[in-house]
Amino acid sequence: MGQVAFIIWRESVEALLVVGILYAWLARTPGAAPGRRWLWGGVVVGLLLAAALALGIYSAQELLLDYQEQFQTAMLLLAAALIVQMVLWMRAHGRTLKRDLEQGLSQRAGQGSWWGVAVLAALAIAREGSEAVVFLFGTLAAAPADELPWMGAAALAGLALALLTFWLLQLGGKVLNWRLFFRLTEAMLLLLAGALVVTAAEKMQALDWLPALRDGIWNTSALLDDMTRGGGLVAALTGYRAQPSLTTVLVLAGYWAAIAWLLRRRCGAAAGSVR
Repeated sequence: MGQVAFIIWRESVEALLVVGILYAWLARTPGAAPGRRWLWGGVVVGLLLAAALALGIYSAQELLLDYQEQFQTAMLLLAAALIVQMVLWMRAHGRTLKRDLEQGLSQRAGQGSWWGVAVLAALAIAREGSEAVVFLFGTLAAAPADELPWMGAAALAGLALALLTFWLLQLGGKVLNWRLFFRLTEAMLLLLAGALVVTAAEKMQALDWLPALRDGIWNTSALLDDMTRGGGLVAALTGYRAQPSLTTVLVLAGYWAAIAWLLRRRCGAAAGSVR
């Protein structure tokens, strides 16, 4: 449930950021009132596209009844890759996102065309919504039926928290600023992606796609048991295991080595562009 609330919260804030930038620009630009209808139309289209993806993924799973474990494993790895890609993209474009959006809107306004507003809004909502669908698919598919109502409540809590967070961020840094928000959630997202990779690695070991090499190379259950509610939450958000196999540890270490390399490469590219 912690995964559900966190993903809905983070994805909703990011979507609200783009829609908020578009709405604020339209509100303060003379003659831009017609663009608001296009904005909300784009939001609706984006939600419909995300819902269509969710339906498509659910239908694909139904068609692959004999291969659900394999399908879920692939979705876990895809979700982890999308999370890492999103973090890298925000590192590259987060600082200039507002300026780039407003420049594009100014060009559209000069041409008297507002469909670009709808497209931007639809893409923002569809992107964040589709990412949330992919991220949460593995969690929801593996959850017992009696936990689904709680996960629905967690999703609503995440949405409510996103609205509160966005309002705090709009106060201009008096309580919370965008830079701090993205840095904190960036770290949490990378931890979550690691957790998804660990779950996928465990599924691949269960499917005999990967050897365990050695089971239970240590046991930290006395410190934090991942079978308890608190330990399970930490495990779901970070990939922690009290009794991991050697393969699981190697996979997680390889994941973090790859993340360190990608971030170092991204920082190097950013420094080169500044020069």
